[in-house]
Amino acid sequence: MVGDFRALNTYTTPDRYPIPRIPETLTQSSQAKFITAMDALKGFHKNFLTDNSKKLLRIIVHCGIFEYLRMSFRIKNAPSHYQRMMNTIFPEELSE
Repeated sequence: MVGDFRALNTYTTPDRYPIPRIPETLTQSSQAKFITAMDALKGFHKNFLTDNSKKLLRIIVHCGIFEYLRMSFRIKNAPSHYQRMMNTIFPEELSE
């Protein structure tokens, strides 16, 4: 089931947390002694939502009302929140 959050996103205050730029990241990683890859595809879905957020992300369909329990794609501030989480978990690795 997929939610259409375009209307909600228009009312959401943008979280201006910076996302790394690809050219800078590539330049920085070219100096690294070790490089690793991490599959972060499901990373958004590892973040639980607050009760207030769950209420905003409800989906109403013919068979009932459903709500997300975890962060999902298509939510305006999800990328910023995810990047902030990654910077908190890996501060040294992402700052070098």
